[in-house]
Amino acid sequence: MARTRKGRSINGMLILDKPAGASSNKVLQTVKHLYFAAKAGHTGSLDPLATGLLPICFGEATKFSSFLLDADKAYESTYVLGRATDSGDADGTVIGEASAAEVTLEQVEAALDTFRGEIQQVPSMYSAIKHDGKRLYKLAREGIEVERKARDVTIFDYQIKDFRPGVLAELDVYVHCSKGTYVRSLAEDLGALLGCGAHVAKLRRVKVGPFTQDLMVELDHLQTLRDEKDFAAMDELLAPVDIALSHLPLVKVGEASGFYVRQGQPVLVANMPTSGLVRLEMEQGDFLGIGEILDDGRVAPRRLVSTQ
Repeated sequence: MARTRKGRSINGMLILDKPAGASSNKVLQTVKHLYFAAKAGHTGSLDPLATGLLPICFGEATKFSSFLLDADKAYESTYVLGRATDSGDADGTVIGEASAAEVTLEQVEAALDTFRGEIQQVPSMYSAIKHDGKRLYKLAREGIEVERKARDVTIFDYQIKDFRPGVLAELDVYVHCSKGTYVRSLAEDLGALLGCGAHVAKLRRVKVGPFTQDLMVELDHLQTLRDEKDFAAMDELLAPVDIALSHLPLVKVGEASGFYVRQGQPVLVANMPTSGLVRLEMEQGDFLGIGEILDDGRVAPRRLVSTQ
């Protein structure tokens, strides 16, 4: 017999503004508790130091979280030039200092240009990547360092927003990057190239896939609504289950085809794309899930939402 989950059966996605000082999992558990939700998960961790956009999936929305894990991200960050830390951010231990007083804006801009486009990046030892089944940051905290392979990432946009020169210079940047990019590694590599060292002092995620910071909900606002027991207002903050799939072509199916799709069977629908993944939706608007176009022109269900 399947174990019954405790909590409300709710479906949708919350675009949360993660506060500083807490892990993504800690924030997830807090939000899940506030909603009294039976099932919830987040889509891509943020460091405790980081703030900003953290999509929280509830119920059926968790089935499509991988699309956000694979999505491009954008960050606003402040680097400190002239000081390196073991973790690459302000929470780490200082491991080196060299005056950045002679570093100019022109030098920084020239250095940044080497990191634009397709680059290779060695992940930080304080990342969540696993090595032999154990997270790198856990090994780092034990004083263990292992060899990491460089990864291919893409920096679509890398802008200087402000530069404040000094022995410990401060650099505000905007970074739009592909999945798997570590901003702290960008800061460390920039500091190494400039010869003074650098680390991330502030980091805020402002975009994940289709979501931007103007959609974010603050944790304090959720707490206020929960204190008022206003679950209806809390649920109104949730985006639809399929919002992370808005980039996929939409295919609408009739009642008969929808029945067969729900049974896991491929169907033929007029005017479909010729290949790739699609969103499947009933003609009256009910979201069914994800389908894939087969070689024979039919669409086969790949990931469906529960109708129960």
